Amino acid sequence: MNTVTIIDHPLVQHKLTIMRDKSTPNSQFRTLAKEIAMLLVYEVTKDLPLTMREIETPIQAMRAPTLLNEHIVLVSILRAGNGLLDGALELIPSARVGFIGLYRDPETLKPVEYYCKLPENVSGHDVIIFDPMLATGHSAAAAISKVKEHNPSSIKIVNLLAAPEGIATLKETHADVRIYVAALDQKLNEHSYIVPGLGDAGDRIFGTK
Repeated sequence: MNTVTIIDHPLVQHKLTIMRDKSTPNSQFRTLAKEIAMLLVYEVTKDLPLTMREIETPIQAMRAPTLLNEHIVLVSILRAGNGLLDGALELIPSARVGFIGLYRDPETLKPVEYYCKLPENVSGHDVIIFDPMLATGHSAAAAISKVKEHNPSSIKIVNLLAAPEGIATLKETHADVRIYVAALDQKLNEHSYIVPGLGDAGDRIFGTK
C-alpha cells in the first residue's frame, strides 16, 4: 500500500500559502514552486543508500560517505512538472532527466500521452516523478505505468497538493509507489480541480492565463 508523506515543515507551509493566494504574481509563484521543490526533495531523498569511499582531505586520508547510486532519474510530467524540476536539479545536479507529456481529455477526463523521452538505462535506478497537482490521479498513474516499463529500482512521486481521489487512484493502480505532498486538500470539484487548491499550476507557473 502507498506510503503518503505530508511534508508539513513550516517553510513549506508558509510558501505554499503564498502560492495559494490568487493575488500572487506568476514570477513569485514560479520562484516559490522551485523553492518548495528543493525542500520536498530534501525529504524525499533522505533514505538514499550510501557507500564509503577513500578521499584525501587537506589534513589526512579518510573513508567518507557518498551516494551508492548517483544516477537518480527525475521525471517531469509536462508541463507543470517543470516548475518543480528546476528545484530538484539544484539539489541533485547529477540526475538524469526524463519528460512525459500528458493532457486530460475534456470529455473522458482520462490522460492522453503526446510525448515521452526518458533517459537510457532507467533499469535499476531510483526515479522521482514531479507533478504539482495530484487531482484525479489518472495522469500520475499513466506516467508511473510508463516509467515501470523501464524497470526502475523504485518510484516516488512528488506533488504540491493532493486530493483524496488522487491518492485513492494511486492506491488502486500503483500501491508500491511512495507519495510525497506538501498538503492533502479536501476534495475535487465538478471540474476535477483540487479544493481549496491553488488553481491551475501550469497556468500560474508559466503565466498562460
